[in-house]
Amino acid sequence: MSPVASESVVLLGVRHHSPACGRLVARTIETLRPAYVLVEGPADMNDRLDELLLGHRLPIAVFSHYRDESRVATSWAPLCDYSPEWIALREGRAHGAEVRFIDLPAWHPAFTERADRYANRYADAEARYAEATERLCDHFGVESVDALWDGLFEVTEPEEPEGTTGPEATTEPGGIAEPGGIAERLDAYFALVRGDAEADPGDRVREEYMASWVRAAAAHAEGRPVLVVTGGFHQPALRTLWRREGPSDWPSVPQPPEGALGGSFLVPYSFRQLDAFTGYRSGMPSPGYYQHLWEAGPQAAAQGLLRTIAERLRARGIPVSTADLIAARGLAQGLALLRGHPRETRVDVLDGLAGALISDDLDRPLPWTTRGTLDAGSHPVVVEMIAACSGEAEGLLHPDTPLPPLVHEVTERLARLGVGDDPVTLDLTSTADLTISQALHQLRVLGIPGFTRVAGPADGADPVFTERWEPGSVSGREAALIEAGAYGARLDEAASVALGERLRAAGTEAGPLAGLLFDTVLCGVGPLCEELLATLAAQVGQVPELGPVGEVLGAALGLWRHDRIFGVARDRLLGTVVSGAVERVFWLVEGAHGGSGVDFARLRALMAARDALLHAPELLSVTRQSAVEAATRIGQDLRAPADLRGAAVGLRWALGTPDDPAATARALASAPSDTLGDWLAGLFALAREEVTRGDESLVDVVDDIVSVLPEDDFLTGLPALRQAFAFFPPRERERIAERLLERRGRQGSARTLLRTTADPLLLARARALEENVTRLLDRHDLRTPR
Repeated sequence: MSPVASESVVLLGVRHHSPACGRLVARTIETLRPAYVLVEGPADMNDRLDELLLGHRLPIAVFSHYRDESRVATSWAPLCDYSPEWIALREGRAHGAEVRFIDLPAWHPAFTERADRYANRYADAEARYAEATERLCDHFGVESVDALWDGLFEVTEPEEPEGTTGPEATTEPGGIAEPGGIAERLDAYFALVRGDAEADPGDRVREEYMASWVRAAAAHAEGRPVLVVTGGFHQPALRTLWRREGPSDWPSVPQPPEGALGGSFLVPYSFRQLDAFTGYRSGMPSPGYYQHLWEAGPQAAAQGLLRTIAERLRARGIPVSTADLIAARGLAQGLALLRGHPRETRVDVLDGLAGALISDDLDRPLPWTTRGTLDAGSHPVVVEMIAACSGEAEGLLHPDTPLPPLVHEVTERLARLGVGDDPVTLDLTSTADLTISQALHQLRVLGIPGFTRVAGPADGADPVFTERWEPGSVSGREAALIEAGAYGARLDEAASVALGERLRAAGTEAGPLAGLLFDTVLCGVGPLCEELLATLAAQVGQVPELGPVGEVLGAALGLWRHDRIFGVARDRLLGTVVSGAVERVFWLVEGAHGGSGVDFARLRALMAARDALLHAPELLSVTRQSAVEAATRIGQDLRAPADLRGAAVGLRWALGTPDDPAATARALASAPSDTLGDWLAGLFALAREEVTRGDESLVDVVDDIVSVLPEDDFLTGLPALRQAFAFFPPRERERIAERLLERRGRQGSARTLLRTTADPLLLARARALEENVTRLLDRHDLRTPR
């Protein structure tokens, strides 16, 4: 229902980042002259509204963060020129109203109901109750809620007369300026979207808290109006909740629990971040278009969008003729008439351009017919159209805006280290250069743009002692630094906290743990590095897969054995990681059953365990004898994968207790042709050097087995055999080829057996021709028996 004249509280339900709603809010404040303007937003910012209303260049956002031992939360509340919340703050202040944010702080547990902990405060609740909007889209014959919204609200207002700051308005009895009854339509729309649905627990808590602010404002307004601007989904509930009996004192603002860290800062934002097509889950897509609509109205916005897209396509070398634009303009106008729009909407213009410019068959729906990110593989013209709609605007904070200590600390540190805008080449054996490297890596793990490492050691065993960093775009750097300030006031502290968060997020998913381990070492974060290593040592024993454990083990062992740069060689905690990983490898490998083919990640894990047994036995709880016994059990377990059984034989060989040659020969001879290569791959992976040392008896056994294989079996097993022998470097493969020539009494170069100068495509065609001839001979019974 619409407010009536006797009503002291006026609730305006809006869609976030809607120009139409922004205009309505401005006109309402102008007409109503309220005592209080209450806005959906973080109440912990109420003491800092002067900071928020400095002369920033929008878009900006309120960035909120929270961290305790069990939970990390971050949230953004973006504001652009046409955001109804921003209009409410600005116009409320300009007309003498007391302005207040009335929603819970972003760290509050009410927001944890959302699946994404990097949530946005203005993630529309209506998206979670999509059934009603889907019915509306069906009723009006549109494909997306954005097209529905534009047709109902954004292009229905009268055009602004020249020289005015907004469309001509009519004042209804309730005191709200309503161009064409937009407030009534908004009420009906949001009432239908909300319907009888129960809000989720988080929204219920938020709505009760907002209602307490409305109740207090009504009590303190002394009969003057109170304007409440919230997301439209909350409006129907607030109409009822604020009238309930309850305290009329101003609500207190919740504070973070003891021991927790939380706060809010302003950050620059950009239209790209604000765009639904890049993942933003609230409000309107294509902010560049809506900025133009806000400034000049729907007619000029439609024409401007057509011009902007054409200019962008031409700049990218995509031909767009004048005839194409005339056709697109005509299609857009015709679509607007067919769809009952008084002026072309954004979707009308985009559909018109797509119809005029794209002649190819599209394998996916046009992105503006749905909500969400742009799909990979979208048509190039569509990609450029979406980018043109997004706009290039980037926010800028006023120089007097308070910033977290980390921003100042990083600026001072980089200046002190002499890091500017030029490429940086560092000698990691130099203490001064290592300090610079650590600072740049700390910025990297925090996601701060500006420098990219293009060369340097890949892991702890990589014998590379120089790094090269190239400067990159610093766009978004200030915002990233402000957001990283949630992790700490100093760069090393913030980096270590960020690494600890990554470690907790990884849990027992060890895929990222190896990279995390090396990142920790590269950052050189001191005592906190020890804490991370201790945590990693505890977690590696719970990892459920061999491959990731092997990655962690390889990285840790390489650093423990070879590091001469980062100061972690022979480190006690690193040794604990190695010990736990080796124990986990053997625990997992004995339980591996079934499967086919070669699992290289699994073999690399066993190779890392072998290296630890050979080069760091003093660290391990697994002895060489117990490893040999485990390998014996695996090698005899017919349920184990073939590559693992071969690896077990190789492990015994590498540890100095090889199987009897006759037993190895029997194992090879009994292996099916399709798994022979897998068995050999495991053997060669673990004992490549042992196989090629001394006599060549194993090569002889393999040669004898392969030589008598039927052709079909040989072709079946050939890919796996080639894969197995790929473990040998070229020189060792040449030695094997020499042995094969010697066994056959042939003279010649073994090297020629390992390479061919023929075109591989020619060889493939020759093989296909031979197969066709063979089939033809067989059909006529002319083939010579083999």
